[in-house]
Amino acid sequence: MVSPPPGAAAAAAPARLCVGPGPRPLMGSQGHPGPPGNCGPGEGEGGEARKLQEGRVARGKRRKGKGKGKAGAGQGGRGSGAEGNPGPQKAKEAAGLGAEAGASAGPGEEGEGCGSVEERERRIVRGDAGSAGAGKEARGRGDGKKEEWRVRPGRREDARPGRAQGRGGQAWGCIAGAGAPGEAMAAATEEEAAAREPAGRPAAGPALLRLPEELLLLICSYLDMRALGRLAQVCRWLRRFTSCDLLWRRIARASLNSGFTRLGTDLMANVPVKERVKVSQNWRLGRCREGILLKWRCSQMPWMQLEGDSLYISQANFILAYQFCPDGASLNRRPLGVFAGHDEDVCHFVLANSHIISAGGDGKIGVHKIHSTFTVKYSAHEQEVNCVDCRGGIIVSGSRDRTAKVWPLASGRLGQCLHTIQTEDRVWSIAISPLLSSFVTGTACCGHFSPLRIWDLNSGQLMMHLGSDFPPGAGVLDVMYESPSTLLSCGYDTYVRYWDLRASVRKCVMEWEEPHDSTLYCLQTDGNHLLATGSSYYGVVRLWDRRQRACLHAFPLTSTPLSSPVYCLRFTTKHLYAALSYNLHVLDFQNP
Repeated sequence: MVSPPPGAAAAAAPARLCVGPGPRPLMGSQGHPGPPGNCGPGEGEGGEARKLQEGRVARGKRRKGKGKGKAGAGQGGRGSGAEGNPGPQKAKEAAGLGAEAGASAGPGEEGEGCGSVEERERRIVRGDAGSAGAGKEARGRGDGKKEEWRVRPGRREDARPGRAQGRGGQAWGCIAGAGAPGEAMAAATEEEAAAREPAGRPAAGPALLRLPEELLLLICSYLDMRALGRLAQVCRWLRRFTSCDLLWRRIARASLNSGFTRLGTDLMANVPVKERVKVSQNWRLGRCREGILLKWRCSQMPWMQLEGDSLYISQANFILAYQFCPDGASLNRRPLGVFAGHDEDVCHFVLANSHIISAGGDGKIGVHKIHSTFTVKYSAHEQEVNCVDCRGGIIVSGSRDRTAKVWPLASGRLGQCLHTIQTEDRVWSIAISPLLSSFVTGTACCGHFSPLRIWDLNSGQLMMHLGSDFPPGAGVLDVMYESPSTLLSCGYDTYVRYWDLRASVRKCVMEWEEPHDSTLYCLQTDGNHLLATGSSYYGVVRLWDRRQRACLHAFPLTSTPLSSPVYCLRFTTKHLYAALSYNLHVLDFQNP
């Protein structure tokens, strides 16, 4: 039996037994804390060893260790010794050697571990563990190297120092290997927490990643769509960085139907720009999935409007409101509301100020409140009312009786005609300027040389006519303002024309011809580059890029036995809806 080194008993004599939280675990010679024990010092060490341990518990401080001796068979894992300088050791080697040394210690040997279980809320890990060297080599070294400790909150470690004795000196340590399951669980918890945290900027990497974000945004703003997509595959931080709306706005404004107008106004600010650019590529490539939303038993001439997640469509003398399903490619078959009041078919209607203003074949105009049962209809024209529009509390209507009229929407003045305009021709289409100062009429081009004329909204006087080279019968079936000074028109002459009142009123600035010489019944634009038209044969919907002359894509929606015109079409950034004689079609560009 080996006695403690000289001076150990004298140093521990004045110490008293302290009852309270256990001291921090001492590290074994191989860098691992020992397991909790349930006994005193190793057998054969005597009362001096017990007093020495009690003195160490009372002080409760970190000891500067000097490793001495080396681990051998049948000896316990050694901690910091009383003499010598511990040599540095890697964490993995310390774990393996400490475990072997602790496992070889027996209850009857000098290296038996001891101590009691003590729950702690932090884990103490020694950064640089001392390895025990030979006794002679340890004695020849100078002062011991100071141990480094690192505290990690959130971990728990149960250990109390034991005692082990090596060759040529004593060392305090514990048997390694206990508490390994708890460490594994804590490590897994820490990994899960790190996975939930947002990816931070990499600490190391190319110099590009260490640039300020403002400068990196400027550099990435010169990249095209494909380069941004490749950059997003480098790491999670760059993937999140390249999803910034600022980088995609320039690309979106150059894309088809991305929700941006020609002036840069974002019409869908709640949808990430990158997602809209992805869908716009399907519009450019013509990738879509066709479906049918509604069917009718008899032939109709339907008209429709979109508002939020609702679809309003006319069927015979009714207007029905449906709600879209979340995917936008299907409808709830039960209507939200049914608006009636006309004796004949509804020819046209618009939505304005929570009202539905409808024009019927019975020569009447109907005003319906969307969220109530309020309905008013009044006689407006002698023949069928082909078109109607409403802006700013003013209603304008055009009829087959060769007149256009202006009406107020105010509840106390419904049915009071403000102006009656003789157009000398049947009126097929009508639209009010966004400035509320004028309106345009599209006529059959039979009684007047120009089918497009602009009238003053306040006085009803003719302001100008557009174009001068229309052939007879080149009636305008649809017209719409894109801005206060620009408008689009289409009709019987198979052309879509783009007019800019600032440039010229005698000639359009751009025109697109229907390849199959079919009459164009309707048109719709995204306010930027995309233009959609509906033809008179086989239900053909055509997509046009206004930067090109040729048609981009054509989608025939009916076969030969069921040939039908496209009476009305509307689209969002994800879907296109086309109303034909017997059914309502949808083209899904989000999930082709």
